[in-house]
This record gives sequence, C-alpha cells and structure tokens, in this order.
Amino acid sequence: VTSCRNKSSIVEAGALEPITNFLQSSDPNLQEHATAALLTLSASTSNKPIITNSGAIPLLVQILRNGSPQAKMDSVMALSNLSTHSNNASTILKTHPIPPILALLKSSKTSSRTAEKCCALIESLMEFDDGRAALTSEEGGILAVVEVVETGSLSSREHAVGALLSLCQSDRCRYREPILREGVIPGLLELTVQGTPKSRVKAQTLLRLLRESPYPRSELQPDTLENIVCNIISQIDGDEQSGKAKKMLAEMVQVSMEQSLRHLQRRALVCTPGDLAD
Repeated sequence: VTSCRNKSSIVEAGALEPITNFLQSSDPNLQEHATAALLTLSASTSNKPIITNSGAIPLLVQILRNGSPQAKMDSVMALSNLSTHSNNASTILKTHPIPPILALLKSSKTSSRTAEKCCALIESLMEFDDGRAALTSEEGGILAVVEVVETGSLSSREHAVGALLSLCQSDRCRYREPILREGVIPGLLELTVQGTPKSRVKAQTLLRLLRESPYPRSELQPDTLENIVCNIISQIDGDEQSGKAKKMLAEMVQVSMEQSLRHLQRRALVCTPGDLAD
C-alpha cells in the first residue's frame, strides 16, 4: 500500500514532466533511467491515465523502436502495464507499435519476462482490427506468437494463446489457415494438459475453431477434443508436423486416461463396503 501511495505521490509532485523530457534525450543513459522510472510508476493503477495524458505513450513506443536493449525491455513492460487501463490499448495502437514489439519478441528468449510482456501487450492489441491486421501483415508475426505457445513460460503461453484465440474469434475464415500454417497444434495440445487453467480453456476453444467445420461432425463422432484434433491433423500438410501432432495427441490421451484412472482409484478408496453393497 505504501509503495502505491509513494508512486502516486511522485506523480502528484510533478515528476512526469521531467521524466518525459528525459525520454526525448539524446543521452541513452538518461533515456534508460527515465524509462525505468515510468515502468515503476506505471504499476500504480491511479497513475496510468495520468501517464497516458502526459504524452508518454508515443515516446515509449519510440524508445521501443530505437532505444538501448534495456530501455526497450523497460518500455514494453511499461506499455503492457498501461494497456490494462481503459482505452489505453487503443491509444497505444495509434502509435503503430506492433512491428517494434515483434522485433523485441523475436530477439528475446521465449521464456523471458520480456517475451511475457510482449505477448501480454499483443493480446491486448488483438482486440482491435488494426492490431490484428498489423500482426498478420508482419512477416513471421504469427510464427513469433506460436513459438511462445510452444516454449514460453506458463504466463507467456497464456497470453500468446489468448492473442491467437482473439484472432480466430474475430474472423475464423481469415485467420484459421495462417495460424495452422505455423504449426500451432502441438503447442495447443500440450497446453490442454499442462497449461494454466485459463490456458487450457483458451487452447481447447482455439482447437475447436481451427478444425475444418465449427460444428459437431456427427453423433458417431462426438465433439471430443481428440476427434477435433484428429480432424485438424488430417488437414495438416507435411509429415513432420503431422507426426508431431499425432504424438502429442497420443500423449494427451495417455495423460487423460491416467488422470481418469487416478480419479477412479480415489473414489474406490472412499467407498465403504456398505456403499459397494448398495
């Protein structure tokens, strides 16, 4: 609580004006210090609209394009913090941030905190048509997100699959093929078993949207995750990708069977002889 109060007090004392001036400095060290300061201040909810109104967002995106490596990392984290406040995501989008965000994401380890914040920011921007168009028009844009789905941290993968889901939900016919083309299926299968609760739901929903038909195929082939994935695998081009997806499916089914067996064993342990007689 004290920390949040201090951050608000710093802004109320008029610190934003010199900080934003330092963001425009030709001295890389001053830029780094100013960006780090904004990152800290942007963690306070009450500061977010004030920082936005100070004109800091275009300056942060400019640093994301041309700043030092440390300043770029702090900038994307500050922008990610700011994007969670009402209307800030649309303000960020007006500065055309997708190319420098993707450049930073591609140069970062998929398991890093930087990649997590890049994907969180991308997920926020996928709420808008212009954001979706910008991501898909960048060479390797969808692939960069898919790679995080495969090998990122749990939090990064949650944001990455959320971004792809927003794409597919906005216009399934337009974005289904580009997402499938980048080999997303194995990563999604793994998330359905090993992801966070939110990741599992998002991955399963995306798998349903990626199959050939958005509707159940027939009563003989129920709308189970396994059947949905089998339907998708049958459409995948390339033996390597198809083989990897099939292997992941087999592992997913195995884990599902083991979980069901453990559940039955737990139920058997709590059953008394009287219960069994009934």
